[in-house]
Amino acid sequence: MGKVNRAIILTAGYGTRCLPITKALEKCMLPIGNRPMVDYVVEDCLLAGITEIMFVVGEQSDQIRTYYGTNQLMEDYLERIGKTEMLNMVTGIAKKARFHYVVQSSAMPYGTAVPLDLCSFAVGPDDQVLVASGDDFLYRADGGSDIAKLLAQVEEQNASAGMLVVEQEPSDKAYGMVQTTPDGLFLQDFIEEIDPATLGDKPFNKNPSKYLFDRKMFDYMHEVMSAPPAPNGEYQLTEALKMYAKDGGRLVVARAEGQYLNGGSTDGWLHANNVVLGKS
Repeated sequence: MGKVNRAIILTAGYGTRCLPITKALEKCMLPIGNRPMVDYVVEDCLLAGITEIMFVVGEQSDQIRTYYGTNQLMEDYLERIGKTEMLNMVTGIAKKARFHYVVQSSAMPYGTAVPLDLCSFAVGPDDQVLVASGDDFLYRADGGSDIAKLLAQVEEQNASAGMLVVEQEPSDKAYGMVQTTPDGLFLQDFIEEIDPATLGDKPFNKNPSKYLFDRKMFDYMHEVMSAPPAPNGEYQLTEALKMYAKDGGRLVVARAEGQYLNGGSTDGWLHANNVVLGKS
């Protein structure tokens, strides 16, 4: 396997948990401080040496394209009034990486496996691709990169796939739980939803939706899409994870150091802002 230089970031959701603001503002573009939420994911990728970003977007998505594109009128204005520092900041965004967009139609089935199956055309037999959701991120005040840590641990184990986990204290919410092999190094199973009452006070491994996938994982994703959906009607990425592990695939589990922040709900978005701005 060669150097990992490509990421797929999933941003096509409607953001229904944040309505009504997401009627006008794409969920991934909700601001955390003075940056859109998805930019924290992009920055983590850049710190890991990933320079090609493929966004899976909705049919009406244009704000994310605007942010990572050029705004000639603004650039001309900032240059005209002598705001050089601001001009450099604005023009630098489009130069961060090579950005591509794949449109996920609203008529397609629902679930996290859908956009990855849609992007499988871009993944070669020897490729490794970073996969991340665009509405949550791992925040590190020290400027470090958990994605870089994931890539390093996968390479260290001579594997080709992996995922990050964060330690989660039990609460009144149901979460997906990652089960590892006895040595704690590899994925053994994934439980989609677990009743917190069964955990007691014991922390568990939560899935923050940050992965490194090889071509084989995308083949499993296609198998998921070819089978009936889960009982909730979704085609779930986690089913491909379980198939990969069951068939003997070595999927490395790396423990994140950053704080997991989820901006996909109003409460989560407010909390993420408080953390990043030092209010919490």
